[in-house]
Amino acid sequence: MRSPFSKCSNSTIHNAIAIYSSLWEFRILKTSTDRVNAKAVMNEYKQRVIADFNSRNNYDNDWRYRFALPLVELAQLQPRQKILDVATGTGIVATAAAKIVGNDGAVVGVDFSTGMLAQARQKSVAEKLQNVELIEADADDLDFSDNSFDAVLCSSAIAYLTVPACFYQWYHFLKPGGLVGFSCFAEMAHTASVLFRDKAKAYGISITNPNQPLGTPKKCKYLLQTAGFKDIQVVTKQLGFYLNDAELAWNANANSAFGCQVFQLPPEKSAQLKAEYIAEINSLSTDKGLWNDIIAFFVTARKNSYC
Repeated sequence: MRSPFSKCSNSTIHNAIAIYSSLWEFRILKTSTDRVNAKAVMNEYKQRVIADFNSRNNYDNDWRYRFALPLVELAQLQPRQKILDVATGTGIVATAAAKIVGNDGAVVGVDFSTGMLAQARQKSVAEKLQNVELIEADADDLDFSDNSFDAVLCSSAIAYLTVPACFYQWYHFLKPGGLVGFSCFAEMAHTASVLFRDKAKAYGISITNPNQPLGTPKKCKYLLQTAGFKDIQVVTKQLGFYLNDAELAWNANANSAFGCQVFQLPPEKSAQLKAEYIAEINSLSTDKGLWNDIIAFFVTARKNSYC
């Protein structure tokens, strides 16, 4: 059976990322035609992302919590604060934050995946939380008033957003002295994905590395500084694990927005690529499995208090 991403265009995804990474303000595109074309490319890319996350019915696991909760701890949230959780997903961060700020505080979670939001709402109901508002919205196109939030958080999803444009947006949303916190991965994190991109390249398929824009502490600090943030802190954690299922690794990569490009290949070539990838994973595995190295950065910074 062909993947639902079988029509996914490598040039579409690559161009979308390139356009919005280098041209962080949409208005600087020179002509109206450029803007229409760029928007169409980006919309197609985002539809791939939405489809990917809507299909993840069993998203939450121990690793997701180990990755999400340290961000909440580092943010040092306080009762009565108002928090924005960008790309809230299944609401792991939003739920944890809501318990800290209490009923006199508020958490707004935004995501454009209805599947993720449905899971987040189930959490809120199960925890009987009355201070969480979940909104279906594109995280790159939010419309909150300036100085609205004490903290803006984004756990793991920043690779899907427009950097550094989102930092400028969040800076405006924050109250003076407010905190921004996000988590991201080192450039060469996720060994199984690095191998996937390398194997695809041998077949003429170039897949964008989503971790590249923020792949070092230096890059994180520089882009936050350009947006006006100060007091920037980066905490590094190793969240790797042994991967024991090469088939699962293939499916996770091939069905993502940063991997579906392999289905441009004819079916027999795609099958050959898959077989070679699985063989490579197995050849590099020990009796414990393949060590899937995952260096993660947990980044916090503050808006100037005199803004």
